[in-house]
Amino acid sequence: MEVKTSLLDNMIGVGDMVLLEPLSEDTFIENLKKRFDHNEIYTYIGSVVISMNPYKSLSIYTAEKVEEYRNRNFYELSPHIYALADEAYRSLRDQDKDQCILITGESGAGKTEASKFVMSYVAAVCGKGQEVNKVKEQLLQSNPVLEAFGNAKTVRNDNSSRFGKYMDIEFDFKGDPIGGVISNYLLEKSRVVKQSRGERNFHIFYQLLSGASDDLLKKLKLDRDFSKYNYLSLDSATVNGLDDAASFRTVRNAMQIVGFMEDEVQSIFELVAAALKLGNIEFKPESRVNGFDESRVKDKNDLKEMCELLGIEQSVLERAFSFRTVEAKMEKVSTTLNVAQAYYARDALAKNLYSRMFSWLVNRINESIKAQTKKPKKVMGVLDIYGFEIFEDGDNSFEQFIINYCNEKLQQIFIELTLREEQEEYIREGIEWTNIEYFNNAIICDLIENNQNGILAMLDEECLRPGTVTDETFLDKLNTVCAEHQHFESRRSKNSKFLTDHSLPHNCFRIQHYAGKVVYRAEGFVDKNNDLLYRDLSQAMYKANHSLMKLLFPEGNPAKVNLKRPPTAGFQFKASVGTLMKNLLTKNPNYIRCIKPNDKKAAHIFTDSLVCHQVRYLGLMENVRVRRAGYAFRQAYESCLERYKMLCKQTWPHWRGPAREGVKVLLTGLQVNAEEFAYGRSKIFIRNPRTLFFLEEKRRQCLEDLATLIQKIYRGWKCRTHFLLMKKSQVVVSAWYRRFAQQKKYQKIRCSALVVQSFIRGWKARKLLRELKHKKRCEQAVTTISAFWHGTQARRELKRLKEEARRKHAIAVIWAYWLGLKVRREYRKFFRANAGKKIYDFTIQRIMQKYFLGLKKTMTSMSPIDKSWPARPYGFLDGTHKELKRVFHLWRCKKYRSQFTEEKKATYEEKLAASELFKDKKALYPSSVGQPFKGDYVEITKNPKYQKLNSLAEDRVLLADVVSKINRANGKGAPRIFLLTKKSLVLADQKTGQVKASVPLLDLSSVSVSTHNDGFFALKLKEGAVSAAKGDFLLSSDRLIEIITKLHRTGAASADRNQIKIDISDEFLVQFKQDKVCVKFIQGTPKNGNSVACKRKNNRLLEVSVPSP
Repeated sequence: MEVKTSLLDNMIGVGDMVLLEPLSEDTFIENLKKRFDHNEIYTYIGSVVISMNPYKSLSIYTAEKVEEYRNRNFYELSPHIYALADEAYRSLRDQDKDQCILITGESGAGKTEASKFVMSYVAAVCGKGQEVNKVKEQLLQSNPVLEAFGNAKTVRNDNSSRFGKYMDIEFDFKGDPIGGVISNYLLEKSRVVKQSRGERNFHIFYQLLSGASDDLLKKLKLDRDFSKYNYLSLDSATVNGLDDAASFRTVRNAMQIVGFMEDEVQSIFELVAAALKLGNIEFKPESRVNGFDESRVKDKNDLKEMCELLGIEQSVLERAFSFRTVEAKMEKVSTTLNVAQAYYARDALAKNLYSRMFSWLVNRINESIKAQTKKPKKVMGVLDIYGFEIFEDGDNSFEQFIINYCNEKLQQIFIELTLREEQEEYIREGIEWTNIEYFNNAIICDLIENNQNGILAMLDEECLRPGTVTDETFLDKLNTVCAEHQHFESRRSKNSKFLTDHSLPHNCFRIQHYAGKVVYRAEGFVDKNNDLLYRDLSQAMYKANHSLMKLLFPEGNPAKVNLKRPPTAGFQFKASVGTLMKNLLTKNPNYIRCIKPNDKKAAHIFTDSLVCHQVRYLGLMENVRVRRAGYAFRQAYESCLERYKMLCKQTWPHWRGPAREGVKVLLTGLQVNAEEFAYGRSKIFIRNPRTLFFLEEKRRQCLEDLATLIQKIYRGWKCRTHFLLMKKSQVVVSAWYRRFAQQKKYQKIRCSALVVQSFIRGWKARKLLRELKHKKRCEQAVTTISAFWHGTQARRELKRLKEEARRKHAIAVIWAYWLGLKVRREYRKFFRANAGKKIYDFTIQRIMQKYFLGLKKTMTSMSPIDKSWPARPYGFLDGTHKELKRVFHLWRCKKYRSQFTEEKKATYEEKLAASELFKDKKALYPSSVGQPFKGDYVEITKNPKYQKLNSLAEDRVLLADVVSKINRANGKGAPRIFLLTKKSLVLADQKTGQVKASVPLLDLSSVSVSTHNDGFFALKLKEGAVSAAKGDFLLSSDRLIEIITKLHRTGAASADRNQIKIDISDEFLVQFKQDKVCVKFIQGTPKNGNSVACKRKNNRLLEVSVPSP
């Protein structure tokens, strides 16, 4: 059975501020502090989530937490951002309601992290699949890219978003993400050129210099030293806890995942480098003849490098920094810029370059993550935008003004949507709706955005007005038009009560926002609203060869010159906010209010005054009052009955009827005042938190009683179970003991029986053993007597035989001695005649033995080319020595040949044939000995150009090479492919592979070559043959030896034709059609160096000049 939980279980403080009793600003902050001290950073105001920045990592965002909050009721578990994300996602998926999640708070309150948690939760609970995972990864990886280019370190936050971001995540009908669209609002581009003390420029500048490779920095013409760039503040260049090099690698990887091409990434880094280079450009005044000063660039090195990065002519950009062209109708006026104006133009260009690049970056991300289908989509929007900003030192400028205007609009829509949601729920549940009084900030929004008398309208009017326009004239106009407005204050206004207000400087005005009064310094309002970029600079940027410049500065196109003034920054932001508000009104809102507990960015520190300040300008108390104006708490009948059914005997433990009737019986039994609650169609509405806490207290007491009852029943059950277990154990122990006693008695009797049996068996065995031993002893005695008798007999016989043998041996010895004496007497007669020959034969035999043993030790190697042989020791062995050398050489040659493969054997046979044909006959032969015969020199089987030619050859190609066919007309050669098969030879064109001539080998009679070091040879055809119609062929090749050898071997291997004759002569005749031409070889020095030259002398003579050896 699933255990039902509730927001009210184990509650630290009050989890929902609507239930806070008593309600005041002090108790509100005290409750936040109590929960913050216990790491409870999330608190509800109805369906609104308050998020406190803990400034440390908490283990409440694990995968287990995601599963815990998945598909659970909003109030079922303790407050968490996952509960809001799950509620929004399920409403979108199951009810087809487009959602938006509005995340607000001041810098450092954790808005960006909150948006990441929302997106990561939605990514974790939606569907899976390769395409879905790719979309989710792209949506999540867009954050590091935008943070690198749009976030910076401020005094309040090390990773502060300096732009507003609204992301629409698009889902299909199943609830799987299919794409997204990102909108950005008001990038703080002034940060590019100037940062306050203790703050940094945008992250990407530091990440690029710290993490880029040396090669990339060299291409971008940058150096790692931050101090070399004027636009980078040095006092906060490094931040504790931020690894810029690692972040750069993360950004590069994220850009790759999102879908940026490598050339696009390179282009973006070039623009970032160009912005840094712009800050290093400095100007000096130069006097002109008319008395005016003209600005000139001091050091042109940075200007040159920037122009090289962007592909701009240096002179064009240098002139744009010195002159300004003003166009009016058909007239153009060029004026010089002084040094101050040049610096203004430089900074304006840097700001516009970076802000436009950021807008292009957002659009490029949108192209990658946009949905690829046109089917209807569900949308969840996530708005991460600046909170209300109030600087205590009064340094609130134009940026803070429009940020606070945006927050006024968000507060207005928040109140309207909250009231509308409350009213819709009351109507849906059938509860009477009563109007709720609240502060409507529409009057403040009208003060700012009214098209006639609004502050933005008057600011635009001042910017567009001819004549001298300054911040003082703008403030004077405000004092004139808005003096009577109850939310506008100024010391220059007609209202006399502010004349002595020293907290309000003369050059400032004050607006009473919903969050409190804010003093704005009028200085810079006009310039920041104008946001002018001189047309000369726009046109210079448009002329750049960089791939992005024409997209970023379209107004610089000379063909599309627009004299109309561009819209002001205030007008653009007002239009963007209007579009955003319309978008939010079409969606179901969900709110996350972020609060930072201290300014030190440290954990466990809660500054009451700072939190109180944020609670006020976020309007949280107003939100609680709106939610509590009617009924503070509402709950479904089933959940209410399940939680409080133990408080009434009729509903405990099970209620059999409808849940609504059960709740009625329950509240009637508890005697709760009827004015404190109301019955809706599906929910019970409780007016006062005290009533809810009364029910919770009764439930706690009842649970204690129930716990006591459960403990009593459990202890009784436990004791009974223990007694029965002991009783059962006693029976088991007794049974086991009796069994053990009987087993022991039986073992004793059995052991005694075994002892008696063993003694009896032993006696019987010993008796039998004695009998067997006696019998064996008698048998051994008979055997011994018999053996002694046989031994005596044998010894007698042996003695007799020895005596007889001794007599026979004596006879033989005497006979042998007699024969020896007889022989010696006969031998003495012939000894002197044969002794010399015997000694000679013995000596010769010994010398031969010594010779062969010495030859064995000094034997040469097994290499056939080793001609060494041991020296001859004796002259009479000369013939034998030579014969042994010849036999040994033949034997080792045979052993060497036995190692040959068939292919190698064929190669050596060809080399042997070439030796027989050309050795000592042709001067070209020695240079061919070391060259292997490959056969196919044009790779005819692999070259696609010769595939057709290869298919025409009927047999296997034995040789394929490029030769020169000699023209009889001029003696010049034309390249031809020479193919040789077993049956024919083919000549083909080298370029096209077209066959020029095909000659069967049967028609070939002889081949003529010279004796010199040339490659000329003539193929002579038989008279009357079909292929001899055009005559013989005079060819030239560097591989003449191989070609003629293969021709000769092919003819010799065929049984059906005669062997081709090889004619080696320095003068031979060649038949060309009907004429015979003499080819004559002479030694000389050709004109072209050492090569052979062929020259026609007359119609009957071709003379070939061969270099002298």
